[in-house]
Amino acid sequence: MDVIDKYMAGFPRDVQDILQHMRKIIKACAPGAEEILSYGMPGYKTQGKPLVYFAAYKNHIGFYATPTGHAEFERELAPYKQGKGSVQFPLTKPIPFDLIERIVVFRVEENERNGVKK
Repeated sequence: MDVIDKYMAGFPRDVQDILQHMRKIIKACAPGAEEILSYGMPGYKTQGKPLVYFAAYKNHIGFYATPTGHAEFERELAPYKQGKGSVQFPLTKPIPFDLIERIVVFRVEENERNGVKK
């Protein structure tokens, strides 16, 4: 069991299912992305740069696509509680997996355009 699996195992089954689905989306959109545990949460890097992070909390799933990912999808993320570079998807509502996928694709393309960090 890797560190991401261990992280996910600490949550109720329904939350684990959400986290696993998010992980599957990210891995499909960013094959070869480096998977890390950073800031106490699962994170992904491409081109040596942060891609996205996510985390489970008592009442929501936090999704972190750096400020650029959130700025690009500002209108679609508007219904959700946000902080700088973060959005909260409440566990009481359907998780917008299609939106998460589009944000990840945007961030992958952005990292590719900006090249490898030295």
